[in-house]
Amino acid sequence: MSHPYLAPVIDLVRAAGQAILPHWRSGVQVHEKADASPVTAADMAAHHLLANGLRALAPDIPVLSEEDCDLSLAERAGWTRWWLVDPLDGTKEFIAGSEEFTVNVALIEQGKVLFGVVGIPANGRCYYGGAEYGAWRAEADGAAQPLQVRHEPAEGFTVVASRRHSSPAQEHLLDGLRQRFGELVLASVGSSLKLCLLAEGAADCYPRLAPTSQWDTAAAQGVLEGARGEVLDVTGATLTYEARESYLNPSFLALPRGVEWRTALIELANR
Repeated sequence: MSHPYLAPVIDLVRAAGQAILPHWRSGVQVHEKADASPVTAADMAAHHLLANGLRALAPDIPVLSEEDCDLSLAERAGWTRWWLVDPLDGTKEFIAGSEEFTVNVALIEQGKVLFGVVGIPANGRCYYGGAEYGAWRAEADGAAQPLQVRHEPAEGFTVVASRRHSSPAQEHLLDGLRQRFGELVLASVGSSLKLCLLAEGAADCYPRLAPTSQWDTAAAQGVLEGARGEVLDVTGATLTYEARESYLNPSFLALPRGVEWRTALIELANR
């Protein structure tokens, strides 16, 4: 079972990656947006390709992109389905020459992720999936394999942590996990790849008690949900994407569905 838009969106994400690559490691000029975050010609090239491609694919579905998000709540509140797009997630990693940047596209319906696609331009890999469709990782040659979260760590309990973003609350939560599971293995990757690590069974938990935006997480949440994982706010409710005044997400916890330590994790996040 697959969504009819999934295959063409995968093609668009791969094409956006190809539009980004000529700018990678080429001394691209960096500009500063109003919120002091960086933007480059690569971001804009991918944005224009995706926005035009998605509108051609489904003219009735609006596009909300990080690079074109100056839309009023009154306008967005009337949407029932929309594309949520980050043309280049991990711009700081991209500028630094790292391979850990992605192209993210999610289809949202009534605030929930139907499916998401996460492409890695540097190696051609693509993750995609949704709760009703399963999840896969496809290599540059098209070979794909299904993904599923793990419920027991092979060795140490692995927590995904951000290199750039932490908080006292997050450090406190990590201390609590150490008390429960022993010494942690910390996996640090950039962009939406954090959620993809969980989806492919390479990590156990990703707590994020520091700011993110909706376009940072939606596509990879679709992949994780397809791999039988979940993304929760700190009350234990599924992270959703209904129209709000702010595009910022609340703090969240990403983990496999059905693990016995779910309640303990939520309690740690609320201490």
